[in-house]
Amino acid sequence: MYMIKDMPKLERPRERLLMFGPESLSTYELLAIILRVGSNGQSVIDLAKSLVNNLNDLSDLKTMTIDELKKFKGIGKTKAISVLAAIELGFRVINPKKEQIQVSSPDNAFELLKYELSDLKQEVLVVLYLDLKTNLIAKKTIFKGGLNQSLVHPREVFKYAVKFSAYQIILVHNHPSGDATPSSQDIEVTKRFIEAGDMLQIKVLDHIIIAGNTYLSIIDYTAKNKRRSI
Repeated sequence: MYMIKDMPKLERPRERLLMFGPESLSTYELLAIILRVGSNGQSVIDLAKSLVNNLNDLSDLKTMTIDELKKFKGIGKTKAISVLAAIELGFRVINPKKEQIQVSSPDNAFELLKYELSDLKQEVLVVLYLDLKTNLIAKKTIFKGGLNQSLVHPREVFKYAVKFSAYQIILVHNHPSGDATPSSQDIEVTKRFIEAGDMLQIKVLDHIIIAGNTYLSIIDYTAKNKRRSI
């Protein structure tokens, strides 16, 4: 049996894809990469060929179930799942349907960005651009470095708000120190952005600080401190 390991390297599907791109591969070779291994002395190439040759049309794969795929010799549950997952992914790439993400609370913003910002060694300012119903329109990294009001100008933030037709925004930045307590600079920057947003009629919903596995809302923080000082 002519197995993959016995083939010259330039004839192996993976190597050919690396060298010449996926468009250079036949349908059964692409399928062989998805299936990964053969079964019971049958090479993955032969398995892929057998599957393709037993279909009336390649598009039949889109409507097949796992149990239907398992009826083909050499196709078990794992291989069937891999095939259907690849088909669905390809379908979504060709027919993209944007999933709506709602960011209506500080917790939503934290969940959205915690893995992106929590382990960074420098401060990064990310802005979430939202529609009227707080659905995410776009996410944009605006600045990297210390959050200083002389360096982070509102026009850099709000020009994208205009571009994306955003109704409101949420500012998010990280504290590499692990302490989410806002500095006086953080608070001043927040005030400055709120004022600029009011002039443009683009609401700044919040400014979130992410520090490791915790976060803090500057809007909530300043409101609580005002109440304490009364």
